[in-house]
Amino acid sequence: MPRGLDHVVHAVRDLDAAAGLYRKLGFTVGTRNQHSWGTHNCVIQLPGFYLELLTVAEPEKLGSDGISTNFGGFNQSFLARQEGLSGLLLASSDVAADAAFFHTTGIGASDALTFEREGAQPDGTKVKLGFSLAFAHETHAPEIMFGVVRHHYPANFWNPVLQRHGNTASMITDAILVAENPTDLHIFLSAYTGVRELVATSSGITAPTPRGTVAVMDPAAFEIHFGVKAPDISGGARFAALRFEVGDAAALRAALGAGGIASLDHMGMTVVAPEVAMGATLVFASMRRP
Repeated sequence: MPRGLDHVVHAVRDLDAAAGLYRKLGFTVGTRNQHSWGTHNCVIQLPGFYLELLTVAEPEKLGSDGISTNFGGFNQSFLARQEGLSGLLLASSDVAADAAFFHTTGIGASDALTFEREGAQPDGTKVKLGFSLAFAHETHAPEIMFGVVRHHYPANFWNPVLQRHGNTASMITDAILVAENPTDLHIFLSAYTGVRELVATSSGITAPTPRGTVAVMDPAAFEIHFGVKAPDISGGARFAALRFEVGDAAALRAALGAGGIASLDHMGMTVVAPEVAMGATLVFASMRRP
């Protein structure tokens, strides 16, 4: 069964600065949360999907358990080299079964792992959150943390109040990877997403999932599509960009202007370059043209 996008990780060195940046981008940003293995995050919700701003705030708490190594340790190593989009996690209905399948296909990086933490509603009410995860590995993309996740108390996590944004972002449409040879990731991407028939184009390959697409482009195609420089892929494929759908292009422009955010108009899209967005390329497209 195909797995849709659940969330992505934007790894940053200064979480407060990242939260401030995304507020200037017109997003509603949640409060700071702490994990027992030393990472802290802030969450930006869209219906069924969220963006996790993450930093390793207390590295002394990192242990040798599966989540510490596959999540905390991975992002610590990532941040030693750069900031940017570090992780892509898909929605799972059965994490244990997905972990077993990943091992069978040779892409497994962990068994099923579980953790819980305390969360807070917008009014300050404390709630219990729980997640199961399993991680996958692609040798051509050692700079990307791949995984699947299941929410144990989804009603405590998802909140419509947090899904309203001044920039009118309403959904995630694409997670975009860059690789020298996109077809090198074909077998992995099919197994990881559960999408058997990938779409091949002159730009690369795409896995259309139930929530958003996962696309792999070569550097030249990425630069043509988005008008910004592709990330350094000398160490393997990189997770380069996110594309959001917005309901009102004028409201998006107003939000970016109020926040003092530099952007460029390119092929009918509004693009915020990685130099502005802490290593990530953020793309906004509207179905309603101005």
